[in-house]
Amino acid sequence: MGQINTEGFSERLLDAAGEIGIELSVQNADKLVEYVSLLYRWNSTYNLTAIRDPKEMLERHIIDSLSVVPFITESEIMDVGTGPGLPGIPLALLFPNSQFTLVDSNIKKTRFLTQAAITLGLKNVEVLHTRIEKLAGKRFFPAIISRAFTAAENFASLCGPCLSENGKLLAMKGSEVENEASALSSEYVYQDVIKLTVPGCDAQRHLLIIEKAKTSN
Repeated sequence: MGQINTEGFSERLLDAAGEIGIELSVQNADKLVEYVSLLYRWNSTYNLTAIRDPKEMLERHIIDSLSVVPFITESEIMDVGTGPGLPGIPLALLFPNSQFTLVDSNIKKTRFLTQAAITLGLKNVEVLHTRIEKLAGKRFFPAIISRAFTAAENFASLCGPCLSENGKLLAMKGSEVENEASALSSEYVYQDVIKLTVPGCDAQRHLLIIEKAKTSN
């Protein structure tokens, strides 16, 4: 497959970053476009995402991932069910001093992630081909993020055992936040529900911040 036309992609990312309220260097914008190109090329063989059009990848995958940048504060983050690296790869580019562990059970996707990290020069990315259940009690993180991974209650029960003390779960969601909040078990509580700014997206997007409920001794 030949080169794709990415004219205007970097400028679109820079404009979107400005609307979100984050700083994005031209170099990082170009790297994100390189990531889109790589995803597009691999997708024809490995079926990494249902989105086939590179411009749509830019809008629905990359810009959507950038929307959570203002709320990333931890220096070590696990991205569960990352798929082709969303939001983990864009976040790793923007936070070079933070460590990102990308977890997925699909071997084709983790092979792509390994190559993407090499191609983009991401020294702060660890790729794990495993199921999250196998990490319980073995690996702990101050923040665990997911994008369209599973319902919030399942996300909490699956990933909660991998949270460090006072850690938090970050669930990227659409408009169904109220239903998910009511289904959360008593072991977990919502710290916040944040409406995300996603330029070019008409649908509502939210970030659910979940913590373990405090227990009284």
